[in-house]
Amino acid sequence: MTKPEEDDPMRRRTLLAGAGGLAVGALAGGGPAYGAGDPIRSLGAALLNPPIANAEPFSLDELRRAVAVVRSAFHQAKYGDVAALLPKVLARTTATRAELDSTGGVAVANRHLAELYTLTTELMIKVGNDRLAWTAADRALQAADSSGDLLTQATTRRSWGIVLRRSGQADTARRLVLDTAEALQPNLHRGPEHLSGYGTLLETAAYTAAVDGDRDTAKALITEAADAAARVAAGPHAAAFNPTAVGLYQVSIARVLGDSGTAIEHARRIDPASIPVVERRARYFSDVARAFHQWGKPEQCYRALLAAEHASPDEVRYRPAIHRITESLVRHPNAAALHGLTAFARRTGVPV
Repeated sequence: MTKPEEDDPMRRRTLLAGAGGLAVGALAGGGPAYGAGDPIRSLGAALLNPPIANAEPFSLDELRRAVAVVRSAFHQAKYGDVAALLPKVLARTTATRAELDSTGGVAVANRHLAELYTLTTELMIKVGNDRLAWTAADRALQAADSSGDLLTQATTRRSWGIVLRRSGQADTARRLVLDTAEALQPNLHRGPEHLSGYGTLLETAAYTAAVDGDRDTAKALITEAADAAARVAAGPHAAAFNPTAVGLYQVSIARVLGDSGTAIEHARRIDPASIPVVERRARYFSDVARAFHQWGKPEQCYRALLAAEHASPDEVRYRPAIHRITESLVRHPNAAALHGLTAFARRTGVPV
């Protein structure tokens, strides 16, 4: 009797070999095929059950390029692509760290691993999976501390603070983020990257205070962040932290404080075309939609959702907050006046 294929050791070895290496050239290629399963779910499975099998290590140059590919996909708000890339890149980065025997090389690998886990944390926050965000943030912290790099540690602690806030520990989260910002202060003279990291921490602390209902602290912290943004010179770090980035936080802070009109006022001061990072541009339109929805203005809310989708289809496909707003619009008495809403809902996966 012919042996079933699933019991054939040779077939298993062939399949494993085919699933083994992932060259950086392949990483930079086209988007993943989604037919085999949802990439977010696959990433979650990889986080909860990391493979024991040895992955192929990167060279340090390959590692740098592979991390850049993942980072670029995230900045382009291609969340499905990010989720599809991360399991393999994380496995190979971990293998790289294990193979290195020089202290400097290990520190570099840990820095890259911390960034990958931080991106994983941010992705899981976007899709509303707080449990896996906690898992990824904890691993990012461990890698960052092992790297010995102050800025990497600051970045991972900011993400950890966001995870803590979302778990209902706003006081602890605020203290953690502010303590981290204080630790950076003696180094602000070293360059714009330190000032950028410091200002980003202040933004996060301000939003955390707003979530906690502390209006005065939120205002004081975002004002200090704006002062820091004005001091960051033009350059690569200005793309991550600048007055426009502070303005985006002002929109979010006003919205979470219930000041929908103020949120829209802040939003109107921002030219979305001037936001160079697609992820931030899509988040801008999402925040505008949420503010209009909170304000009870369905037409403006829907237009903002369409703008968010135009910026990034994954922004409306994967974010639970957008799904909830869409469900509300579908049930709204004026839903028939929102041309194309049913088709939009279907594209985002919302039942109609």
